Amino acid sequence: MGSSQAAVSFLINIARAAFGLGIGATVVNSSLYTVDGGQRAVLFDRFRGVIDDTAGEGTHFLIPWLQKPYIFDIRTRPHTFSSISGTKDLQMVNLTLRVLSRPEVSSLPDIFKTLGLEYDEKVLPSIGNEVLKAVVAQFDADQLLTERPQVSALVRDSLIRRAKDFNIVLDDVAITHLSYGAEFSKAVEQKQVAQQEAERSKFVVAKAEQERRAAIIRAEGESESAKLISDATAGSGMGLIELRKIEASKENVTAMSRNENVIYLPNGNNMLLGINPGR
Repeated sequence: MGSSQAAVSFLINIARAAFGLGIGATVVNSSLYTVDGGQRAVLFDRFRGVIDDTAGEGTHFLIPWLQKPYIFDIRTRPHTFSSISGTKDLQMVNLTLRVLSRPEVSSLPDIFKTLGLEYDEKVLPSIGNEVLKAVVAQFDADQLLTERPQVSALVRDSLIRRAKDFNIVLDDVAITHLSYGAEFSKAVEQKQVAQQEAERSKFVVAKAEQERRAAIIRAEGESESAKLISDATAGSGMGLIELRKIEASKENVTAMSRNENVIYLPNGNNMLLGINPGR
């Protein structure tokens, strides 16, 4: 009987010890939290509020129930958002902006107080649209293409300066896409067609001018030729007749040279014609 009571007492003691160890392990576990690489922790105290110091990488202690850690990712993260903005000449353009952002580590308690853990999603799209609309309104639609480096630099500087007001650091800002509305695209196409038609008209006018000059030169040549002939034959009326006879002879010779049945024999100053018997 005594041995049975001793065994029961021993089991009860073991159960109490196990229960105590369990409670102790739970308390210890709830008193520790871990901050991984690329993260920082902001500690909230129920009595003091958000503690100004941040916790770095590693394992840290806290007071259970009284304190609670909030983990921030301080690595650079990409964000992309689009904006439809109006240009100086009242054209609508669609722009896509990509930024690489991270929080200012020393200001994490203030970020948590004012914006919470999702600070970037609350701030970046808003200030991004604000800056894009303000910058695009300073340029005409065609200047956004011809002066794109200047536009990008202005957007970057303005957005970096604006993000600092919220303790956000921007490592990179870039315009990744730019497109115009349907009306402007149609106007550009019509302008290109008009320019092509203008170039074609210039070519036609230049060609007509060249042909006119050629006709003038040809007419001047014929006039000069007629004058020379007139001067050459002015002394004797037979000169013009002899010239015409020579021209007629040249035409006859050219025609007969193409006929294989005709042969030519020189005879002093005259040409003898004969029929080739082999033909």
